[in-house]
Amino acid sequence: MKVKELAKSAGTTSDTVRFYTREKLLKPSRNPDNNYQQYDGEDLRRLRFARKARQLGFSLPEIKQILDKADDHHSPCPMVRDAFQQRLADVEREIQELQQLRKRMKTALVAWQDMPDGTPDGHTICRLIEHWDDSEPGNQAEE
Repeated sequence: MKVKELAKSAGTTSDTVRFYTREKLLKPSRNPDNNYQQYDGEDLRRLRFARKARQLGFSLPEIKQILDKADDHHSPCPMVRDAFQQRLADVEREIQELQQLRKRMKTALVAWQDMPDGTPDGHTICRLIEHWDDSEPGNQAEE
């Protein structure tokens, strides 16, 4: 298969195929007649795998590690579980931080409705930001 054919079979773009080839996740051979890269069923399987792994949040270096282990006939599954468990913990933490940010943003927006606009005077830059938490006890901005 050529780049375009592989991309179509995998439901992706030629640019994606070229990217994964440059990153050495795909290992095409060269056609001796025209020097074009030739992909086979193994490349298609690896491309589909890499795309699924990306959808699950795995990084490119992690995908490379997984494929390398598999290429060496070692199960990457324990590594996948460990990395995934850590990634899930990171995502849960990020969600919590985003929920806290969302709450601060909503609180600020409500407070800003009643605050007058100010002109920078050498002492203030933007009163909305500088004083948003003054009117809401317990909602102090975190530094």
